Amino acid sequence: MNNSTAGSSSKARVGPSQPSESSLKRKRGMFQKDLQHMMYGFGDESNPLPETVTLVEDIVVEYVTDMVHKAQDIATKRGKLLTEDFLFLIRKDRPKLNRCTELLSMNEELKQARKAFEVDEEKLASVD
Repeated sequence: MNNSTAGSSSKARVGPSQPSESSLKRKRGMFQKDLQHMMYGFGDESNPLPETVTLVEDIVVEYVTDMVHKAQDIATKRGKLLTEDFLFLIRKDRPKLNRCTELLSMNEELKQARKAFEVDEEKLASVD
């Protein structure tokens, strides 16, 4: 019974909102340079095998796509996709949740710093 339910849920997602297989092939390789650097940072060779990078990229794209679909399912009740929907999905994975909140906090600090910098530039421009 579980197999039929899993099969029907994956079939339910196929449709016009899903990118076709050919469009995924066109985008393949988009993250390869970034992934190579990340893999090296996590202990792989500086030039990992292209097949390995492609496999990691496929896994990452599948994971992100799945997370977006799940977040969208949560957001349909409200009608708007929010950052909190993603945080809700990873709430039980403490390291991921902590890292995400840290990155969101840093992003907010950067926004504030940019805003302050723009205000300072405007003041300097108006003085001249």
